[in-house]
Amino acid sequence: MKKIILFSLAIGLFGACNSDKKPSTKSIPKVEAKDLEGLKIAYYANDSVKKYFDYFKKEEARAEKKQRLFEAELTKRNKVYEDFVIKKEQEARAGLLSQNELAMVQQKAQQMQADLMRYQQVEGEKIEKATLKSLEEINKKVETWGKKYCEMHHIDLLLIQGQGGQINYINKNMDVTKAFISFLNENQKEIEKDLE
Repeated sequence: MKKIILFSLAIGLFGACNSDKKPSTKSIPKVEAKDLEGLKIAYYANDSVKKYFDYFKKEEARAEKKQRLFEAELTKRNKVYEDFVIKKEQEARAGLLSQNELAMVQQKAQQMQADLMRYQQVEGEKIEKATLKSLEEINKKVETWGKKYCEMHHIDLLLIQGQGGQINYINKNMDVTKAFISFLNENQKEIEKDLE
């Protein structure tokens, strides 16, 4: 019985494999063959844009300033909390606090610690979201102005080269990084106006 079932399955599979059924023409993409002669390809180094594009540097400096202010405020609040705890521990050791006062001090210290953690979480998240949003907007603008740059210079394909990217090697003759960054910096006022 098992041999008959296996034989039937084998015949079914053999018949399915030898089917003359052709793929649907709807699934075949219509791609025109292009003559690649005269195709103009260039690239720019993404880390150089981050390093030399004035607007990017300005936004990065603004984000770093917000981060430093946040960290300074966090340090200040943490010091207030620590000073309170140290002072009340000294008062408790000296016998200056009653049991009732000790309970209130402990409750206040817990509240201060919770407030500190909440501030750290909420404000840290705000800064992170604002920085991410700013970077996304800058990247969209670089993309838009990259298209304008390509149209101006008749470049058919502008690649982004970066550490860990998908491009292993590109001939240096195709590098337009300096020219592209100069183009972005020359149009910075227009780019900033679009972002506001």
